Amino acid sequence: MTLKSIKTKSGEFGYFDISIFEKQGLLEIKKIPFTIRILLENALRNKGNGFTDKQHLDIVSSWNSKETPDKEFPYIPGRVLLQDFTGVPVAVDLAAMRDAVAKKGKNPSIINPIVRTDMVVDHSVQVDYFNSGEALALNIEREFERNTERYKLLKWSQNSFDNFRVVPPGTGIVHQVNVEYLSEVVLRDNNYRGNKILYPDTCIGTDSHTTMVNGLGVLAWGVGGIEAEAVMLGQPCYILVPEVIGVKLNGTLPEGTTATDLVLAITEKLRSVGVVEKFVEFFGPGLSNLPVADRATIANMAPEYGATCGFFPVDEQTIKYLDGTGRDDKHIDIVENYCKSNFLFHSRNDEPDYSQVVNFDLNSVVSSLSGPKRPQDRISLGEVKDNFEKSFPQAMIKKHTVDIDNKILSISDGSVVIAAITSCTNTSNPSVMVGAGLIARNATKLGLSRKPWVKASLAPGSTVVTRYLEASGLNKYLDDLGFNTVGYGCTTCIGNSGPLPQPISDVINDNELIVAAVLSGNRNFEGRIHPQVTANYLASPMLVVCYALTGRIDVDMMNEPLGQDQSGKEVYLSDIWPSSKEIADTIANSLSPEMFKEQYSSVYSGTEKWRELSSTDEELFSWDRGSSYIQEPPYFKEFDEKPSRRSKIIDARVLVSLGNSITTDHISPAGSIPASAPSGQYLLGSDVPRREFNSYGARRGNHDIMVRGTFGNIRLKNLLTPDDDGDWTVHIPSNERMRIYEAAKLYEKDQIPLIVLAGKEYGTGSSRDWAAKGPALLGIRAVIAESFERIHRSNLIGMGIVPCQFIDGQNAKSLGLTGLEKYSIEGIDSDVEVGSIQNVIAKNDDGQVKNFKVLLRVDTDIEADYYHNGGLLPYVLRQMISENHSS
Repeated sequence: MTLKSIKTKSGEFGYFDISIFEKQGLLEIKKIPFTIRILLENALRNKGNGFTDKQHLDIVSSWNSKETPDKEFPYIPGRVLLQDFTGVPVAVDLAAMRDAVAKKGKNPSIINPIVRTDMVVDHSVQVDYFNSGEALALNIEREFERNTERYKLLKWSQNSFDNFRVVPPGTGIVHQVNVEYLSEVVLRDNNYRGNKILYPDTCIGTDSHTTMVNGLGVLAWGVGGIEAEAVMLGQPCYILVPEVIGVKLNGTLPEGTTATDLVLAITEKLRSVGVVEKFVEFFGPGLSNLPVADRATIANMAPEYGATCGFFPVDEQTIKYLDGTGRDDKHIDIVENYCKSNFLFHSRNDEPDYSQVVNFDLNSVVSSLSGPKRPQDRISLGEVKDNFEKSFPQAMIKKHTVDIDNKILSISDGSVVIAAITSCTNTSNPSVMVGAGLIARNATKLGLSRKPWVKASLAPGSTVVTRYLEASGLNKYLDDLGFNTVGYGCTTCIGNSGPLPQPISDVINDNELIVAAVLSGNRNFEGRIHPQVTANYLASPMLVVCYALTGRIDVDMMNEPLGQDQSGKEVYLSDIWPSSKEIADTIANSLSPEMFKEQYSSVYSGTEKWRELSSTDEELFSWDRGSSYIQEPPYFKEFDEKPSRRSKIIDARVLVSLGNSITTDHISPAGSIPASAPSGQYLLGSDVPRREFNSYGARRGNHDIMVRGTFGNIRLKNLLTPDDDGDWTVHIPSNERMRIYEAAKLYEKDQIPLIVLAGKEYGTGSSRDWAAKGPALLGIRAVIAESFERIHRSNLIGMGIVPCQFIDGQNAKSLGLTGLEKYSIEGIDSDVEVGSIQNVIAKNDDGQVKNFKVLLRVDTDIEADYYHNGGLLPYVLRQMISENHSS
């Protein structure tokens, strides 16, 4: 393929001109969505690489808005992005794969990332200390106390692997660091078959909110850690050419509304449309005035509206953002020239053909929250009080006294006990962060204060946020209200909210109070934010501050006063809410490109504590058998270069029977580890004191803990034990109620295969590979559900579990399935047929038989190969050993 040439300030480069398809009469470039244009370039550039051939090129170039694509092609991302909760298991798996190769007498260094991989350590810091100027330093100190073993593994990975960089803890949240620094929009290869070339920046990440960088024009989405490992090791992602939903933006945001209000409205809208496993692309006249910070907020929550990605093409706003974040002038020139030359630069009048067009009026956006259990459940600000009362009719507004700092206070159902400015979704956006600071200033000057029972925290997405809050003088007012900086990481959004003060915790437990959290995050699933908090509402950082002032969720924020000023006059929301102009002026006067250059100038150095960590660069990792954090996983211990034959699924038992919207948090929680749970008992038995339990997320490098915590969410409702929330089930042969892990071990002893029954949207939420690894280690062979979320379905196959989908509108209830039957699934042994319909036989103990059909959601040939090999990682390991042997 002949390269086309482009001259830039950095010199001359080649590139793959996608207009060649137009010249061949295959399509009209300007009518093709921008996301498909990027896929076209990817297939064109990778043709002949051993994975992509002419057939695959034809598949992509035949994209048609009127057809539902049904063919896959190999997609090669330019980068892989990791965070520590999902990245530590990746490092553990790679280390174990090296051991497996060495045991076969081969060179372990063949296990090495081929694709550039960046890890940002952001998920480990917890809010143990707050409402103090020392909170940041104390939380960092505690973070290193807890996580030294994990961090040593990461330093070994950085030293031992090529193409593997680690951004140390205390820098920022992975997605904000990705947007502000790591992403280049256009990548270069100085030795592509002897040429210097340019091509679009593309990325996959082991976090569902990897989609945030789509706001910058970088095509990216989240995958499970298993799939990411394969890409790191040179394998492509095999994807179906997607349907592309165009969202046409019209108008402008009304005065007083925020990007948070906008994304909650879009999430509600697109969930109702149905965009699961589809690309969403934004266009229209409302796009040109939407800054990248707002776009990133919208792109971030693509998992919440169900899409693979929410994409914003490169345009003038992109160039403006690159300049404003201190990117190199020569590189900005490359981005603009390349995108304009290769039909990847969006203009105001561009309107490609889409599979479906959804109109969205920016003028219709109103101040909103979402909750109390799902991000798509948007509520206008004036309806929050009514929503809480309807969602929790059992709530009683009986007040209970509590002594806090020698003050007798009253809390009750509806009290807000957590107010957290947190998460990549919003802390990346200067408009809402400065807005929160201005509200804090206005409230403080009027004499308002945070209610003492509210645990307030501020976790900026990067250190740049701290710098511009300091430059504007707003940090002082946030500190005055208790919103001291507690760390640079995800904190409350992923459940690292830390313990509530003991008096508050006790009064909640003793009276079974239904209390609330208000956070500027993107997830509010049951049991995620804090085990004692039942009602969780997503809101802008500005509203988070306001709810900290009221201390209650059941207030009419639009009409009721927030409090009284020094003279006793009632203060309302409108009295402290800043204008859009004031926010914009403050940003203009306090934020500069130099701040980004300064903060990212030593991004890989880390703190002194990070630099002091000991590490080696040996090829093989030295496992510490006494570590409670890092253990060699069992996946490769009996590895054979040829896949072994798998047994059929006959007379399987149901380990758990579940309803709709079961999230990966339900399946594999990230938060605190209960002492009474099998995982907690394991830690206590290993002489780990309760204070050192840390979280499930931090323990993902130890399979013994994670398998015991599978289905361990305290809010899980297993229909086999309807009276008990949490990890309880019935061991069917004995009819004994017990922990899920304990039942699984009994079934394993009797060599009984296991399945899961579930409803719609099984596996929604985080791209959490342990939500597949845990069930696989429990002995689960199949999941029968009404529908699956994209990433989790892929992860199940990656661990050798078959996703089976009810057909013809059926479900467990309509079929009269109790979950107490024995299940045999035909057509599943060592091999499965892609997209086949198979028969399931459910036989109860009385001999009655029910037959029904399921669709095997093994969607592609490569997924069938993964299953044949017992999972994706054994497949990749066999491929790499084979290729190394043949070479």
